[in-house]
Amino acid sequence: MKQRLFAFLTLLFPLVTLAQEEAEMGLDERVNDAFMPIAIWWESFILTPIPIAGYDIPVVLLLLVIGATFFTFYFKFPNVLKFPLAINTVRGKYDELEGPEGHGVEKAEVNIVEGDLPDTIRDESKEGEVSHFQALATAVSGTVGLGNIAGVAVAIAVGGPGATFWMIICGLIGMSTKFVECTLGVKYRDVGEDGTVYGGPMYYLSRGLKENGFKGLGRVLAVVFAVLCVGASFGGGNAFQSNQAAVQLSTMLSLEGGATGVIIGVVLAILVGIVIIGGIKKIAAVTEKIVPFMAVIYVIASLIIIFANFSYIGDAFGMIISGAFTPMAGLGGVLGVIIVGFQRAAFSNEAGAGSAAIAHSAVKTKYPASEGVVALLEPFIDTVVICTMTALVIIFFNMDVGAFEYGNSVNSTVLLTETGNYVGGVDLTSMAYDSVIPGFRYVLTIAIILFAFSTMISWSYYGLQSWKFLFGRGKTADVIYKLLFLTFVVIGAAATLDAVIKFSDAMILALVFPNMVGLLFLFPRVKEEMSKYMRAIKSIRE
Repeated sequence: MKQRLFAFLTLLFPLVTLAQEEAEMGLDERVNDAFMPIAIWWESFILTPIPIAGYDIPVVLLLLVIGATFFTFYFKFPNVLKFPLAINTVRGKYDELEGPEGHGVEKAEVNIVEGDLPDTIRDESKEGEVSHFQALATAVSGTVGLGNIAGVAVAIAVGGPGATFWMIICGLIGMSTKFVECTLGVKYRDVGEDGTVYGGPMYYLSRGLKENGFKGLGRVLAVVFAVLCVGASFGGGNAFQSNQAAVQLSTMLSLEGGATGVIIGVVLAILVGIVIIGGIKKIAAVTEKIVPFMAVIYVIASLIIIFANFSYIGDAFGMIISGAFTPMAGLGGVLGVIIVGFQRAAFSNEAGAGSAAIAHSAVKTKYPASEGVVALLEPFIDTVVICTMTALVIIFFNMDVGAFEYGNSVNSTVLLTETGNYVGGVDLTSMAYDSVIPGFRYVLTIAIILFAFSTMISWSYYGLQSWKFLFGRGKTADVIYKLLFLTFVVIGAAATLDAVIKFSDAMILALVFPNMVGLLFLFPRVKEEMSKYMRAIKSIRE
């Protein structure tokens, strides 16, 4: 372990030296210039539109919305009717179902296909590594973060207050999609000889579709998803995080120079590398405790500002609702606002992308649907609650000082304010909070760095699981992936927000294609699992 850590630090040292030598030569600009064409091409490819009623609608968003809406109706509004069940499951009310006896209820069926271990078939509760709450916390740590802080600012800046309404709608129907994909994630997971759990869309696409007679299609979709998930771990789960952390840190410390982003990126890469390569679990354990604490501080600060502007809450929601259907000039019409809202919500809560199913698959349970209902809480926490809080703060701020004109963007992510300054996503959020709570930008900077750090670690796990699916579970393959991952930490910090968010958006949304196709084949299995879980709950109630 020490040898791997030493090798990692040795590889990063030249980057630090290079950054120092080329500080006057605009190294950040060079990195951005090289990265931008790739980001533009990938975004245009993934967001390829089709003309409908005179509007160009990205195919991926259409698939995402239609799928989520279908699951909501088919499962009879699980996002509403199963919400109390989800709360009770998380707090452990039905944990006794996971015992060896199972209270006389039939044991959950085991997917006996290639890769299952006979020794684990006797008691499915032995499979898994974490509790329902821990699985939810892990998945939430990978979603609640900069998408809620910077992403919401981007949505409102580009789409106006009305984008918030469509973010909320996307979050609500996305709860149904999360329920489906995370149930399947547990049902079709694999368990290594050492008890390590491997799960996610890669496994339910290959195993589930094989079970349904589509072995070839399942294998192709699984490989495509794994490749895209590795890319998403480099983009939305990594580059976007390091970019916004670098922006906020540079602003707070008034750092300037052509290599500032690279230097900050290298420092972040070293810290992340210590955890994912060096395996120093104490740092991860400390972060695991600090990040929820920072999330609580962020929510409390949001509530303070909301209640401080209590008399404007009605006006703010009025702008959100009216802007959703009658957008202000220059925002591209109602459909433009819907697309912005859904795109930002999808980036934030990842419902339909399937990434969170990788974390939820590690839960200790014999009833896959139990984790499915737990997972539906995630988009609610992430998008419906926290994103809405951030949106209200930004709307209050702009109502008060008129810092920018909605839709007055230099490009898709950077605004020209009334003072003539350019601000990006995290800058705008920081300005809004600091206007009511002076000095909060320093707290927000710490929160942003911690959120970015935890999200990068969570996504390194998602990407590594996909990498293992593609290249095997050997140590050499692990090290190669982790070094690539750390390289993108540096690239993200050095590139502009516009380049990073184009690449990150497209990578996260690309996951929807193989994942949603698989879900539309396998959703009947989810209904079967839900029936089993409800029968089990009924047995202990009686």
